[in-house]
Amino acid sequence: MNKQALFNQIKPLFSEIIQSENTRDEKLKSIAELLSNTFEHYDWVGFYITDPNADRELYLGPYVGAETDHTRIKFGVGICGQSADTKKTFVIDDVTKEDNYLACSLTVKSEIVVPIMVGDVYVAQIDIDSHQLAAMDSVDKTELEALCNDLSTLWN
Repeated sequence: MNKQALFNQIKPLFSEIIQSENTRDEKLKSIAELLSNTFEHYDWVGFYITDPNADRELYLGPYVGAETDHTRIKFGVGICGQSADTKKTFVIDDVTKEDNYLACSLTVKSEIVVPIMVGDVYVAQIDIDSHQLAAMDSVDKTELEALCNDLSTLWN
């Protein structure tokens, strides 16, 4: 089954998770698990959340995958921090070609980071790493941006 068909298949599950009575962190963990279990090229799926008690800093929220030393990231630092700083999605085909990449693991080859916005405010992001080069494409970008738009309601 191709990526688009897989996304179409799990979209109703996204809605069920978002509308459930679970806490925000439980919902984010469930989304991370669903994505990780559905897409074999998603080797690490997690959320970095803007810390309201720190100046322009993200903290590691729910995730699925190997542990990471990067539990706090300043805006502007690394791909995650760059996304937070610019409020843009980043699709990185080869992390070794990026000067500002924060290496979480030597096995990570590519990455996508998608902001979660409430209006103009950057509240969080989904960060997905793959052990394959150029693993994410326009389908991942479009579908994950739509998901992050839906996830923004968890901050209201």
